[in-house]
Amino acid sequence: MLAELDVPHRLIPYDMLAGDHLTKAFRQINPNGRLPAIVDHAPADGGAPFPVFESGAILLYLSEKHGGALMPEDTRGRSLAQQWLMWQMAGFGPMHGQAHHFIRYAPEGQEHPVTRYRNEAIRLLNVLERRLQETPYMAGEDYSVADIATWPWVRAARAIQLPLEPYPAIQRWSAEIGKRPGVQRGTEVSNERNLSSLRPQLTKEAWSNLFGENMLKSGQ
Repeated sequence: MLAELDVPHRLIPYDMLAGDHLTKAFRQINPNGRLPAIVDHAPADGGAPFPVFESGAILLYLSEKHGGALMPEDTRGRSLAQQWLMWQMAGFGPMHGQAHHFIRYAPEGQEHPVTRYRNEAIRLLNVLERRLQETPYMAGEDYSVADIATWPWVRAARAIQLPLEPYPAIQRWSAEIGKRPGVQRGTEVSNERNLSSLRPQLTKEAWSNLFGENMLKSGQ
C-alpha cells in the first residue's frame, strides 16, 4: 500500500524465526505480537506517533489518511471493497494460513487438518474465481485495498501445492496486479525464503518462536 501510494517510509525487518516479534518493545506497537504493523510518525491530527496493527486496519487507515486512495468513491463501491476486504481478513487469509501451517510446518501424519484446511483454501479460491469472472477486480472495475490484501496469499498458493491453472480469472487478475510498479517495488522487499520449500526445516528455537512455548510466554 505504501509503495502503491509512493509514500516515503522506512521498512524495519522483523525476523519471526528469531523471535523479533516477541519483545515487549514490539508489543507496544502491536499488542498481538504479529506482523504487519506500522507507526505513523506524522498522523493527520498532528499528535504523537500512532501505531496501527492488523493488515486490514492498516490498509483502511492509509486509505483514509490519503484521501480515500485505493477505495471506490461511490457508496456501493466502498461497501464492496470493505466486504471483500473483510472476507479476506476473516476467511481467505486465515484459512490459507492454516493450510500453510498443517501442510508445510506441522508434524506429518495429521490428515484431518490437512484435508480440512486445504479444502477450505480451495473453496475460497473458487469464491474468488467466481467473483473475478464477473469483475476485473474484487470490488469492481478498479484495483482496491481488497486486492492488495488478497493477492499475496494467491501468490503463495504454490507453496502448499495449490495450482492456479483451474482458475483462469484469478490467473488474469494475479498477472495484472503483479505488473503494477507499486506491487513490484513492494515484492522486492518481501521475504520468500520459506516459499521455495514445501516443508522448510525449522530449528527448535524457531518453532518455539512461531508456534510454541516462546510464543505463548510472549502473550503473558
